[in-house]
Amino acid sequence: MSSFSDPQAVARYAEGPVRQVPGFHGMQQMAAILLAEAVPHGGTVLVLGAGGGLELKAFAEAQPGWTFVGVDPSAEMLKLAHATLGALASRAVLHEGYIDTAPSGPFDGATCLLTLHFLNADERLHTLRELRGRLRPGAPLVVAHHSFPLENGARERWLARYAAFATVSGVPAKDAANASVAISARLPLLSPEQDEALLREAGFENVEPFYAGFTFRGWVAYNRSP
Repeated sequence: MSSFSDPQAVARYAEGPVRQVPGFHGMQQMAAILLAEAVPHGGTVLVLGAGGGLELKAFAEAQPGWTFVGVDPSAEMLKLAHATLGALASRAVLHEGYIDTAPSGPFDGATCLLTLHFLNADERLHTLRELRGRLRPGAPLVVAHHSFPLENGARERWLARYAAFATVSGVPAKDAANASVAISARLPLLSPEQDEALLREAGFENVEPFYAGFTFRGWVAYNRSP
């Protein structure tokens, strides 16, 4: 457990997304920009899947006036998030659990990055509806996760590209190939069209794509105004 407060352990964890997610830092920066279009100075942002603290730190550094509520099911990863935030930790309240145990808000904005691909379509829709129910009218939600074409051989083609990116980014080729196989076998993958449809079904409007990096896609969407 003590390793999660070790700066070297934090650094090793931070290398993973950079090596596996094309444009990882840029994606976080874009998410912060999209939030800032609507979240006021002094606003509060809900971060679902906050374990590790990478996006919490990026958002806190980008917007010194914001505060955050981070939610994650892993107590160990939340400890790592606290360590990653360092002196910024006073601006974030961290909760162990899932969306159903998150505070009711209302929040000025929300994010769910690299998380929704772990949920099947029904769980994903439930999570999106619960997120929307915690947002102020017109507030933005920014999501990004695995989402790519799946039919007629597209799944294999895009996952091969994912593995190739990880390999050239420093992941051993065997590990990258194994990760690709695990993603295909274990994750309840959806296509971009299915993901967009779920956002709309959950009650979000003005759904816009903002990010694409091989197998990853990202959208910004807004809670319906009354």
